[in-house]
Amino acid sequence: MASWWERHGVPRLIKCACSQGQIMKVRSRVVPLARGHVLELGCGGGINMEFYRPGQIESFSGLDPSPELLAMSHAAAAERGIDADIRSGVGEAMPFESARFDTVVTTFTLCSVTDQAAVLAEIRRVLKPGGTALFLEHGSAPDAGVAKWQRRIEPIWKRIGGNCHLTRPIGDAYEKAGFAVDRQGAAYMPKTPRPFGWVEYGVAHSAG
Repeated sequence: MASWWERHGVPRLIKCACSQGQIMKVRSRVVPLARGHVLELGCGGGINMEFYRPGQIESFSGLDPSPELLAMSHAAAAERGIDADIRSGVGEAMPFESARFDTVVTTFTLCSVTDQAAVLAEIRRVLKPGGTALFLEHGSAPDAGVAKWQRRIEPIWKRIGGNCHLTRPIGDAYEKAGFAVDRQGAAYMPKTPRPFGWVEYGVAHSAG
């Protein structure tokens, strides 16, 4: 059974931390690229809703394991008049048929899944041939000193931050999963402690 902190504290921490001004600026570069039939993995909180362009989207689906964050996502979709198929579930076993989506969006999601490789394999499965995965994630920093602190902090941070990992690769993980990756940006977020602040974003192309 989830603890009080996992049920109530973590959703609010995630919503607050992932909607800071600098993060929202980067979201505004990534999310509007979504087209066609779209799936947002880790949609809880509804933070990305304001960045989708209705004229480019044929359908919107979302997936998240947190009931509290899902409630926020449903509210955000309703507020913007988006007819959304938002479900409870995990990325390692998505309740969607193969080759359904043109675009899969993940923003600050792969850091907290149980099995990153399994989730990436599922993303490839649900994408149509030639589909794209749009990603904005934080993870393993390229600087040895920062990476050392990430390894030190991570065991405690995972317990506080809903299984959020600091040391996972981002673009390299997509490439290992068989995607062709167009890295559009990689940097430390301003005004953020460096062990928490390395982000990468871009487009991962599924095989056609």
